[in-house]
Amino acid sequence: MTLQVVDSNRARIHWRNVLDTARAGTDSVIEHYGTRTAVVIPWVDYEALQEELDDLRAARRAAAAVAAWERDPSLGRPYAEIRAELVAEGLLDA
Repeated sequence: MTLQVVDSNRARIHWRNVLDTARAGTDSVIEHYGTRTAVVIPWVDYEALQEELDDLRAARRAAAAVAAWERDPSLGRPYAEIRAELVAEGLLDA
């Protein structure tokens, strides 16, 4: 895998080069004040990873919800109530 690291200011000034680099198959890590913040990848790679990215993001949301519930158990709701909502919204079969 080819990877380049670019400072955010340089990426901003040379954005076309960053895009051309992605088109050529090289990933570009954008650093903002020395912290790796974002990555520009080829579109075909993004499409291939989309489902896995959705799963990763869902897992983060779930972990945050569990942490919030652990701090305050009153945030919890009965499963039957949640299931009824999902059925009413057409997101779950009855």
